[in-house]
Amino acid sequence: MMDQAQSLRQLVSSQESGRPKSEGTAARIITVCSGKGGVGKSNFTLNFSLALKAMGKKVLLFDADIGMANIDVLMGVSPEYNLYHLLKREVDISRVIHTGPNALPFIAGGSGMDELFSLSESDLNYFTAQIGQIADSMDFILFDTGAGLSKETMKFISSADDCLVVTTPEPTAITDAYALMKVVHNAHPSVTFKLIVNQAGDEREARATSDKIRMTANRFLQLDISFLGYITSDSHVVQAVKQQVPFSLAFPNSAAAKDVHRLALSYLAADPADTTPLQGIRGFISKWLKRK
Repeated sequence: MMDQAQSLRQLVSSQESGRPKSEGTAARIITVCSGKGGVGKSNFTLNFSLALKAMGKKVLLFDADIGMANIDVLMGVSPEYNLYHLLKREVDISRVIHTGPNALPFIAGGSGMDELFSLSESDLNYFTAQIGQIADSMDFILFDTGAGLSKETMKFISSADDCLVVTTPEPTAITDAYALMKVVHNAHPSVTFKLIVNQAGDEREARATSDKIRMTANRFLQLDISFLGYITSDSHVVQAVKQQVPFSLAFPNSAAAKDVHRLALSYLAADPADTTPLQGIRGFISKWLKRK
């Protein structure tokens, strides 16, 4: 049976044999966040990653939720190693990057995230070099952050190229999503946000939810927030979670699966050449952990 290291080598090889990246092009770093828990952020991140991959993009998914990492649970995968083992140099990157459904590469979160913020210079260089082995071949790296706005999540958001904010039409979710963007904007005005409304009854409700947040942000923060799209409330999503299979794969013809596909298309269409990534994974890690 093929071990994880061999699997990773074949994964990288197959990616490099496909559409070549432009010389000097860095992976685009995306953080996905939410003002509160229970809005379907991790489920969105997983299925959005799969949608981008289905469109021929090279995607790495990083579960960056320190306290409640659950991307592996949503996929029905039980990783043997996670970030902690890499930081302790017990294994190399080939055993930390696992493959999920449709050969989606991902790094399990949870244990080990806290250690990132107290690395020695030597350990930081090792970590960056290890991640770079796979990240340099990617088009997109998605970080699924913890719900709410912790100190760690703030660092992820302020260091990335894009921040996708997931909310629902519920009043508390709307309020918390706006509060998150307000705090981030006041501390880091250069951060741009793209809003996703999850669990919407229909397009009208999704747009009404988006308008509330966008109009308030524009009025009080002079901040323009783009509305990326919405995902319809769909019972198939709950069924897929119980089956531990991404809903876009378990029920590809469901309303939610079609919506997340459309969201991925919208994201790619709104990613013009003049907004190319600024730093790549090495620059991101340096900024994220505040090392120059």
